[in-house]
Amino acid sequence: MIRLLIGTKIDTANQMNKNLYNILKERGFIEQVTNENNLRQLLTKQKITFYIGFDPTASSLHIGNLEPLMAMAWAQKLEHRPIFLAGGGTGLVGDPSGKDKARPIMSHQQIKDNVDLIKKQVSNIIDFNKNRALLLNNADWLTKLNYIEFLRDFGVHFSVNRMLTHEAIKIRLARGISFLEFNYQLLQAYDFWYLFKKYDCRAQIGGSDQWGNIVAGVELIRRLEKKEAYGVTFPLIKTASGKKMGKSEAGAVWLDAQKTSPYEYYQFWINTDDADVIKFLSIFTFLPLEEIKKYAKLKDAEIMRAKEILAFEATKIIHGEEAAKKAKSASASLFGDGQKQIDSVPTIYLDKKELKNGILISKLFISAGLAQSISEARRLIIQGGAYLNEKRLDNPNLLLTESDFQKGEILLRSGKKKYCRIKLKF
Repeated sequence: MIRLLIGTKIDTANQMNKNLYNILKERGFIEQVTNENNLRQLLTKQKITFYIGFDPTASSLHIGNLEPLMAMAWAQKLEHRPIFLAGGGTGLVGDPSGKDKARPIMSHQQIKDNVDLIKKQVSNIIDFNKNRALLLNNADWLTKLNYIEFLRDFGVHFSVNRMLTHEAIKIRLARGISFLEFNYQLLQAYDFWYLFKKYDCRAQIGGSDQWGNIVAGVELIRRLEKKEAYGVTFPLIKTASGKKMGKSEAGAVWLDAQKTSPYEYYQFWINTDDADVIKFLSIFTFLPLEEIKKYAKLKDAEIMRAKEILAFEATKIIHGEEAAKKAKSASASLFGDGQKQIDSVPTIYLDKKELKNGILISKLFISAGLAQSISEARRLIIQGGAYLNEKRLDNPNLLLTESDFQKGEILLRSGKKKYCRIKLKF
């Protein structure tokens, strides 16, 4: 099932006649571009192949990766061909961009396992059938490079003085950067050149912290091939509070349903700050801009309607319509007056043996992911923000036994909207 392209409301008649660059620009995807006029003209005249790289530092992508995935889906809708490039090779080095310290070195097997899992995940979002998109792994060519030949044939085209002017490198120089990481830009530029030669890849797209790496690839292609390639960066998405997109109070918001359930995913979006709703509707859904502009007129309590639409559309894109409906229903019932439907609520399992001498309620809040520490859980309870089976707790030293688990389960709540069900394992 191609979730981004099927079952989602798209203004097809209008969008198909539009230039991809214009669509991305209008919806807030574009921050920098190497040659805006030429790229816009190119996208008007022909369908192109472009790529976006993802280093497999985890077994799942997260919401922070969603912006480029949405751009890939828009491009595919307009019959351009995206390349999803898994960084199985560059992941062995680690990108210093946007990092204040070096990433831990990952093993070959760990990277391979992550790439395999991400491949399955991305295939639910992008249509790789009939060559409509390509999923490649740069380990297939980078791990086969001869270092001396690479330095001679490609290293000669890079100026160390120029590399030192790139913001990501300057930031890391102040704190310390290894020669291993310093090589990363050369490898990413080589990727762009390789894809240009083998797949006629005309553009690279990435986050704003990738600008220096992308420009290096554009210049390498110009020097070696005497042809123009293009680079585009997305803005770093931040919430109205200034936080980097992709984090919740409990940590990263994953696209993998096993890491972040559809219910939790839905809750992340419905808790969007009022000031972010229109921006997020533009970037993270396929709703026509004309419709989104109408939601911009909603004020005060009415803005909740726009948040519900955002949460439903965003959840449908990643987890499918059925999961989005269940998450919406569970959310409405848990926060309303009707019969509670908790099947979609995050659930953890507790071994019955742990209740032999009773278990501290504060500890359960940590296990449920509703608090990060005993002190935080105690503070939550003392301040009246913790609930057990919808009854407010006031004793952080409460010990629960098996008799407290009605039908073998309990429901914990933190604040107004964060739930977790705990079921006993017998």
